[in-house]
Amino acid sequence: MQFTEHVRHNRLALAGLALFAAFVLGALLAPLLAPHDPWAHFEPFLSPTATHLLGTDDVGRDILSELITGARVSLTVGLLSGLLAVSLGVLVGLLAGFRRGRLDEALMGLTDVVLVIPALPLVILVSVYLGPGLWHTILIIGLVFWPSTARVIRSQVLSVRQSGYVEAARALGAGDGWLMRRHVLPNVLPLVLAKLVLTVAAAMLMEASLSFLGLGDPTTKSWGMMLHYAFARGGFIRELWWWYLPPGLCIGLCIFGLTLVSFGIEERSDPRLRRALDR
Repeated sequence: MQFTEHVRHNRLALAGLALFAAFVLGALLAPLLAPHDPWAHFEPFLSPTATHLLGTDDVGRDILSELITGARVSLTVGLLSGLLAVSLGVLVGLLAGFRRGRLDEALMGLTDVVLVIPALPLVILVSVYLGPGLWHTILIIGLVFWPSTARVIRSQVLSVRQSGYVEAARALGAGDGWLMRRHVLPNVLPLVLAKLVLTVAAAMLMEASLSFLGLGDPTTKSWGMMLHYAFARGGFIRELWWWYLPPGLCIGLCIFGLTLVSFGIEERSDPRLRRALDR
């Protein structure tokens, strides 16, 4: 696989991949790993004990069970939003860079408009308009985060399009579809993977921000919603670190792991970066 070829020789990237994979595995096995029903009620504001390793919140729900279960929503939003944003960005970048002309001007004009608007205020505005919901959150983040990928992919496509072997293949009668499949896509794939990993990390952070501001889906459990309730219901004032610190750490560790993976991909795909690191 291309992905493993880019990261297998980089220990930091492998460490990041292992760290993120551990969270994904924990999310998949959440029903087996959670010690209690995350919706069950116990005595509120319990400190960490052997029965409740991270204590309970203001309504008596086991925080560790909420933390394990919340990984599912946080990771789902991050992965699906990242896939949507990168897919749109790659499509726009490929069309703009390869077709050029008026299509390029129109697509890059749209990209510039979206890039000019700050991401968080735009996401908040659209979230308020559409209302809370898991799929609304995924759609909003995906539709806001695609321009940076489009810009990067377009630049790479322009470079590949003007290379000598592409011009030679075109002179021999190769069509646009064949050139895309044979020369353009293989050359931009490492960049796409790196952008995908970083976009997933950014999407997870954006979901946490929206949930913390009260714009997430209150019927689901996520790390961002845990931070929201900890702030709104006295967790910070009471200094209940076992309520607000674990979800914040989980978000930070996931983003850290994904950043290491992205750096490893870029190192393997960029010879200049490899030479700089070897010095």
